[in-house]
Amino acid sequence: MNNSPDTRPGASEEAVDKTPETIAKGVDEEVIESNRRLFSGWQWLLFGAMAIAYSSFHLISLNVYPMETWSFRIVHICGALILGYALYTGARFSESHAISPIGRWLSIASYALMLPALYALFQVFQINRAMNEGALRIDAAIETWHFGYPLIFATAAAIVISWFHRHSRERLCPADLVLMISAIASAGYLIIMFSSPMRASTGTAFAPIGISWAAIAGSLLILELTRRVTGLALVVISTIFLIYVFVGPYLPGFLGYPGLSLNRFFSQVYTDAGILGPTTAVSSTYIILFIIFAAFLQASKVGDYFVNFAFAAAGRARGGPAKVSIFASGLMGMINGTSAGNVVSTGSLTIPLMKKVGYPARSAGAIEAAASTGGQIMPPIMGAGAFIMAEITGIPYTEIAVAALIPAILYFASVYFMVDFEAARKGMRGMRKDEIPLFSKLVKQVYLFTPIIILIAALFMGYSVIRAGTLATASAAVVSWFSPNKMGIAAILTALRLAGTMSIQIIAVCACAGLIVGVISLTGVGARFSSLLLGLAGVSQLLALIFAMCISILLGMGMPTTAAYAVAASVVAPGLINIGIQPLVAHFFVFYFAVVSAITPPVALASYAAAGISGANAMQTSVTSFKIGLAAFIVPFMFFYSPAMLMEGTWMQILRVGVTATLGIVLLSATVQAWFFGPVKAWMRLVMLTGAMFMIYGGIYTDIAGLAIGGGLFMLQRSSHGGGTKPVASG
Repeated sequence: MNNSPDTRPGASEEAVDKTPETIAKGVDEEVIESNRRLFSGWQWLLFGAMAIAYSSFHLISLNVYPMETWSFRIVHICGALILGYALYTGARFSESHAISPIGRWLSIASYALMLPALYALFQVFQINRAMNEGALRIDAAIETWHFGYPLIFATAAAIVISWFHRHSRERLCPADLVLMISAIASAGYLIIMFSSPMRASTGTAFAPIGISWAAIAGSLLILELTRRVTGLALVVISTIFLIYVFVGPYLPGFLGYPGLSLNRFFSQVYTDAGILGPTTAVSSTYIILFIIFAAFLQASKVGDYFVNFAFAAAGRARGGPAKVSIFASGLMGMINGTSAGNVVSTGSLTIPLMKKVGYPARSAGAIEAAASTGGQIMPPIMGAGAFIMAEITGIPYTEIAVAALIPAILYFASVYFMVDFEAARKGMRGMRKDEIPLFSKLVKQVYLFTPIIILIAALFMGYSVIRAGTLATASAAVVSWFSPNKMGIAAILTALRLAGTMSIQIIAVCACAGLIVGVISLTGVGARFSSLLLGLAGVSQLLALIFAMCISILLGMGMPTTAAYAVAASVVAPGLINIGIQPLVAHFFVFYFAVVSAITPPVALASYAAAGISGANAMQTSVTSFKIGLAAFIVPFMFFYSPAMLMEGTWMQILRVGVTATLGIVLLSATVQAWFFGPVKAWMRLVMLTGAMFMIYGGIYTDIAGLAIGGGLFMLQRSSHGGGTKPVASG
């Protein structure tokens, strides 16, 4: 493409004619993971129908025919396990369709394991019949020998075989079929027992031993699926917590506790004290509903429109693609429940364009990672974090969404000015007019934002989250009829299938996080951690907050946002509340650091995903994204020192803190990038950092001092650099 301007008569009209209708295509395409099977023929129809049925089950149960709570959550997890083992392999795919001799023996072993798995499932029907005929409980020997042992043996052996049994991408591994049967057997038994008076015996010596066997099998299935869809990080942490249950009584100091027997622990961990607790409560209602909503938006190509709209609005600014990344990733990440997933969906377009206008590969990846992570703190959806916070704290969802507004503005302001100052310092241009879509054309389709507007309006009008989410989903289908991508029956079924597939990862993560939450609540380790924080607070509250920050980041490393927050909220938040911090402030503090663990070295999932696209070194990218998202490491401390940041206080207090903190963030960005209205010398950076900290702190006197410093630097820079001219290449 010729970069020189065309001065011929009528050239401007030609340029308009050549302006692309869109620049972003494929943002809404389904992401196929490297370990995901690609079925065809009858298998594609079967598992596609199962995914559609799974999504439809939730819509019907949440809106029309509600189920008993525990049974509903068990079915919710069981469905995700069945779909997960059908779609995700436990080992690498084989490039050859031929089966090796070892593979043949593993197939034979897998088919043999179907016998104990089917026998355990048969015993579930037998137990159900006995209970219906008036039996109060089943003999422990029968439950152990005819249900527990066959189920555990089949589950454990099939998991091990699945690690080594390599198949082609189009085939279902027989070991995974065994795991699907085990999931049904485990869930079936638990539903039967929890629907009987035996439900009251969980956690006691009188609990049926079968509950423990079903819970052990269910826990193994959850851990293995989590490994397949998110990697080892969460599985390793969960395993450490599970080991603690049985070695804790032998540990010294505050880690020691009296101990729990295998039966008492596992009979209770698969209840609302653990796996069926807050994390699964949220994933089975709010999260699954918003995944369906996101799938409807995706099926109607709204994601493409969001990104094109961002290009039209911000593409011509200096460093344009980077600013597009901020807006587009914020919009997409608000709905998407994982920072890394958001990087993959939008970064494949924005990262190459950022490199094209002059950003180094590591900066391009880091900007996308920081922006995608910011989507997780963007109200009203906050990547489902707001719903978990509402469930755990009991604070109304609307209050949480409103409280998140100023912190989100500060975070995105920080990322924006980091990007802008780097673009100015390096003399980068924006995109040319003929490289971006016409805003005047895209604004005619602004009605595509209607589903999100309806969602926000319904929530603040007092509708329940479930009703608001359902209305927004229905409106996404209706609005599509006025767009080029109309949703008919086929597109709606595609959206439901997509939702069923997209939900697997987050449901597995929430169930696994529930396992950790169960360990924390049943062993009391959270209370002992609270006493440790209380002791630190006696020395210094700031020291206690820094310690809480480190633990929250450490617990969140390598984990998706939802799980990271759920675990940190169980361990850290109660301790912060005990040292006198308000529950809303404590949970926002923990939530922010759980989110930014995605860009915190050395384990930064979002940064690593971005580095994979940009081609830069992963560690360099994570360090750069940490620098760009620096505000997110400072803002949580502002919650403690300035509660007005979370809308706690009078409107004048909130306005003052919001404005001065934003100005402080601008100065902080200028300090990091060594550019304000021109180059910034070392001594000026030191003064600038002092002014930034004064305004970020939020006190009335520090605000005045910070404003004075900022105003002085502004005047000095303006006079030194000719009214703010910068070496920016023409766009």
